Amino acid sequence: MASVHINNIAKAYGAAKILHDVAVEIENGEFVVLVGPSGCGKSTLLRMIAGLESVTAGEIRIGEKVVNDVLPKDRDIAMVFQSYALYPHMTVAENMAFSLILKKTEKREIADKVERAAEILSLKPLLERFPRQLSGGQRQRVAMGRAIVRDPQVFLFDEPLSNLDAKLRVTMRAEIRTLQQRLRATIVYVTHDQVEAMTMADKIVVMKDGRVEQIGAPLDLYDDPDNVFVAGFIGSPSMNFLNVTVGSDGTLSVGNIPLQKPITMPSLRSSNVQYGIRPEHIDIDEGGVPLDVVVVEPMGSETQVAGKLGGQDIVCVLKDRIKARPGDILKIRPQADKALFFDSESGKRLR
Repeated sequence: MASVHINNIAKAYGAAKILHDVAVEIENGEFVVLVGPSGCGKSTLLRMIAGLESVTAGEIRIGEKVVNDVLPKDRDIAMVFQSYALYPHMTVAENMAFSLILKKTEKREIADKVERAAEILSLKPLLERFPRQLSGGQRQRVAMGRAIVRDPQVFLFDEPLSNLDAKLRVTMRAEIRTLQQRLRATIVYVTHDQVEAMTMADKIVVMKDGRVEQIGAPLDLYDDPDNVFVAGFIGSPSMNFLNVTVGSDGTLSVGNIPLQKPITMPSLRSSNVQYGIRPEHIDIDEGGVPLDVVVVEPMGSETQVAGKLGGQDIVCVLKDRIKARPGDILKIRPQADKALFFDSESGKRLR
């Protein structure tokens, strides 16, 4: 396996700039997830690592080798696509072996590699089947097996789970993570699903409009976001943002409702302040502030409540099984040590 170094990469199609000075360091054996909304440039960056898109400016290194002008077949990478890209007229074994056959690898070596990959992915009973005889999850495992047999330096995954149902996505997330740990593989993985990013990654790269917003371990981004975008994108349900009024004595209020003063609070010199609190950091408290209940969603282990606080939207994830209904008033208290503050104009975190 190898490291991947992305040094101030830019991509443009004529006057349209897609990526802006993107820099990411991916260590040998690291699982890195590129995440962001549709159109943020994450798939374009992955395709540039693969050699399927040219580099406008900057440098990409795989290991110690600069690969800007190296053909995809010579980069020693393997890519797993969203669409599986299996040959319908070939069996599972033939699909997995195809790239080795093109390289004129010896038959004994091909058989050994296919058998090893099939064992890792629990595909041995399926080797003689055709893709049409497989489920979506089985097809994705075949696509992964085709990548494994190549023994690449780097695996690239382009939204590989987006065609699967919710339950199978959870299973496949665990399988891919287990595979990475077993192979000690370097993986660059693209998704728009922040839950996938949080549960799978060693390191997350959050992208927006062709720029990197923040890089870090999943829980570091969750606990310590740099800006409103990262704070709102990482976490499900997303963080609540309330426009607050800051008094001369540092007191906070939403509309005319006073909030408990946070334990730690930056020096707020501007009235353009947003107060951020995650839904799970809100408790029921009879001495708290009034929430006008709009929607109650019992989830079994928790209850999700959407409502209005001082006329502003807020979502709470409560561990209690409550009997509140739309139109009721629920007394809540945000956890004072979990509040974050952001500049309303720039979106940057106030520290």
